[in-house]
Amino acid sequence: MQKLKMIALGCGTLALALGAGHYMQSRSAVPPVAQDAAPAAPSLGDEHGALGGQAPVLAGAGAVELSSITLTSAAPQLPKAVPAPAALPELPDDRQAALGEGDALTATDALPAEEPAPGLSCDYSLTADVAPGAMVTLALDAPCAPRERFTLHHNGMMFTEVTDDGGHASMLVPALSRQAAFIAAFANGEGAVANAEVESLDAYQRVAVQWQGDSGVQLHALEFGADYDEDGHVWAGAARDVAAAADGDRGFLTQLGDAAQPDALRAEVYTFPSLLEGRDGQIALHVEAEVTAGNCNRDIEAQALQMQAGGGLKVQDLTLMMPECDAAGDFLVLKNLLNDLTIARN
Repeated sequence: MQKLKMIALGCGTLALALGAGHYMQSRSAVPPVAQDAAPAAPSLGDEHGALGGQAPVLAGAGAVELSSITLTSAAPQLPKAVPAPAALPELPDDRQAALGEGDALTATDALPAEEPAPGLSCDYSLTADVAPGAMVTLALDAPCAPRERFTLHHNGMMFTEVTDDGGHASMLVPALSRQAAFIAAFANGEGAVANAEVESLDAYQRVAVQWQGDSGVQLHALEFGADYDEDGHVWAGAARDVAAAADGDRGFLTQLGDAAQPDALRAEVYTFPSLLEGRDGQIALHVEAEVTAGNCNRDIEAQALQMQAGGGLKVQDLTLMMPECDAAGDFLVLKNLLNDLTIARN
């Protein structure tokens, strides 16, 4: 019995020794971990996203081996196919039923039609109507030129007028030719033209004087021996109108041009009914220039237009040196600029 106990104790001691040896051998295969060392920081990848350097080591754990790493790129990728546009919703049954066979519905059917923007007509028009006394009534319509200056041209005569707030202007102009043409010209190059046939012009004699600015020029007619300031003296201060010519013995004066405009073209026209019934005689024609503060000590220019028996116009230009300003209020008589009228009725 004592012998059996000794054998059993020896076998147990041998088994314990073998187990301890195996345990110590396996412990020696694991590398020691530093207790005071901090974990290594991972390094950044390159421009393609690859990992570099060593993998992080966790304290207290065994080594981990990384494998099967796939490189990726940060560049965006386009979709393989562009998505198809969404289809328009179908019409309700009541609207679809209203379409006839073969009619097609488009995307613009449901949109309101665009309203045209209102436009302002910029046409320039001039009309000419014959009036009594061989006169012509002109009507200018220039809606794009309100309160604008323009020059009216007729057979060598020119004068300045201005449109009203609506771009309109009306004028009563003595005709200087039987086939009368009138042109309204604006500074921007726009304008209008009108024509009129003045058959009654042959029954009248006409003279005109025109100038520019404050020249002080005046036209005077002394009928049948009348003196200044008498009944037969016709000038701007006693101009009369076209009705005066009805009796055949009196003429009238027409003033043209807007004197309120700076450097305006202006004209005065004297008309006498030479073929109507009345007395015969002479009509003296004088052109005068008043010396004023605006024209003293400088040159002034004027032009005379006189109708001839054959229907033409005699044109004569004048340049005059005005006296010193201390002569303001005096008048200069411009002789031989116009021929006196001889009235001899058949």
